[in-house]
Amino acid sequence: MSLYDNPAFLRGYRELRRTGRGINDALEIPAMNAALRAGPEGLLVEGARVVDLGCGEGGLAVRLAAAGAVEVVAVDASEQMLAAAEHHPRVSYVRADLADFDLPPGSVDLVVSSMALHYVEDFDGLVGRVAGWLTGGGAFVFTIEHPVMTAPFVAEDCVVDDYADEGRRERSWFVDGVVKYHRTIGSIVATLRRHGFRLEIVDEPLPTREQVAAHPHLAIHRRRPPILLVSACSVPAGDRVVHEPLELLTGNIGGADEEDRRGTG
Repeated sequence: MSLYDNPAFLRGYRELRRTGRGINDALEIPAMNAALRAGPEGLLVEGARVVDLGCGEGGLAVRLAAAGAVEVVAVDASEQMLAAAEHHPRVSYVRADLADFDLPPGSVDLVVSSMALHYVEDFDGLVGRVAGWLTGGGAFVFTIEHPVMTAPFVAEDCVVDDYADEGRRERSWFVDGVVKYHRTIGSIVATLRRHGFRLEIVDEPLPTREQVAAHPHLAIHRRRPPILLVSACSVPAGDRVVHEPLELLTGNIGGADEEDRRGTG
């Protein structure tokens, strides 16, 4: 059973989203929207065939269709989330575990995932499949819980521990025993590059001071980043360069200037 089909978990999650007190509305959605506007030729979505991995109730999938995607295949393992999913004529929903879902080679232009891949055990296998699905020059854009969040830490003190020890973690989040998989940033980047992706954006969106003033519960997220966003481009095999330089781009998400993003003042 999907975690999101657990009644107690689903009730807590929906209440969090309803109140807007989570990081999704304040940080994750604006960061994802900005990344999808940041392709080398502008908007990544218009005219694209898209797959949304871990689509939940379809919010991102419907936004992609409304932004001009010709087709969106939205995948999630949760029966309850899909039952409540938003309708759009260009969005088709598929119930499947991300560990098993597959598509024909070269069949999509864009793969997205919003805050889902930290639940996937075999990240390397998934990235390999995504690389196969994408056309040459296709993009893979995803957000996950930041590795400083999935490593053990004491929230009140922002102390991170066992960062280098990758693998399974269990947390209490609405219910006990929530399983996530911790990976270092270096491991995530290395996996993408090993499967032929060129990194376009690596970002750690933080709330601005104005957001914190309006919503004080966001203050903790200026002390350590809650989200990691990655946008990567699929490079055709014949065009790949070994040991190409890696440029990390820190986009100006949420209107914060560079000094504000670092929390200095």
